[in-house]
Amino acid sequence: MPTEVGLLWAPVYRSGIMEYGTLGKTGFPVSRVGFGAWAIGADWGDVTETDAMAALNAALDEGITFFDTADVYGDGRSERLIARLRQKRPSVPFTVATKAGRRLNPHVASGYSAENIEGFVDRSLTNLQVDSLELVQLHCPPTDVYYNPDLFTGLDDMVRRGKIKHYGVSVERVEEAMKAIEYPGVETVQIVFNMLRLRPSELFFGEARRRDVGVIVRVPLASGLLTGKMRSDTTFADDDHRKYNRKGEAFDVGETFAGIDYETGLSAVEEIRALVPEGATMAQLALRWILMFDAVSTVIPGGKTPTQVIDNARSADLPELSPETMAAVVDIYDRHARPGVHHRW
Repeated sequence: MPTEVGLLWAPVYRSGIMEYGTLGKTGFPVSRVGFGAWAIGADWGDVTETDAMAALNAALDEGITFFDTADVYGDGRSERLIARLRQKRPSVPFTVATKAGRRLNPHVASGYSAENIEGFVDRSLTNLQVDSLELVQLHCPPTDVYYNPDLFTGLDDMVRRGKIKHYGVSVERVEEAMKAIEYPGVETVQIVFNMLRLRPSELFFGEARRRDVGVIVRVPLASGLLTGKMRSDTTFADDDHRKYNRKGEAFDVGETFAGIDYETGLSAVEEIRALVPEGATMAQLALRWILMFDAVSTVIPGGKTPTQVIDNARSADLPELSPETMAAVVDIYDRHARPGVHHRW
């Protein structure tokens, strides 16, 4: 459940339909609904560059000022599209966070050296056409990486040299998040959190608030499950991770449908459907539910079309949810999702 606002936490403010806050110690002012750029890069079916740019422009038009990407999303395609957005809309300020590390092959802890990460940073500087990256996040590295202080010393050095302004981590597990924020230079943590993945709110959120660490929530719609638009017979393209990664064949299964069994997730969604406020979509309810947690700096749903982006952005304009609605979600989670996901992530 939501907690009281901490003394270190910058207040949330509103402009138009959008809420804004501060991304932890980075000081970046960010929209509380951001834009996750995985879908316009790869792994979510075909998205033309025209459609991708239309989605990005719609995000700016809706007041979104935080864009999250990675060097592996379409082998840099996502970063390059965002660079094009900045060129086309130079008068509209926004923050770009990217991720590094998943280009390692094999993707093992020993590959996470300062030298390797700096090589990936250099590539992202080229893709994004900037002289310094605003925020770099280690991209879901193996757990042992968090026990390598030399890597974090190397990241501190990159900050001192101006190659990056700030750094953080993108994690799979709460335990990794808790270890990562022991390093003073880790200013943000990106983590999976949604109606079907509640564990981060139990301990991590409070500790992040105490340390003024920015929290970026990914997979907020459980890969689309929480839009309420999927059924048992819904099909996905061969290049869509919702088809090829259901059992974790390509990467952590927790990234696909938040790790919940698909049919079990559909059952939970049917109960959540009854909680959707009049005039809202289920996706908007799912995003507004996340924004009820004041530890969350920004949530980054993906969007392949302007319609999806607009729907996501306007979740920030929904009224606060009642304690009864918040409790009902926890009850649905406890009965459907907790047995299969809570102990894993």
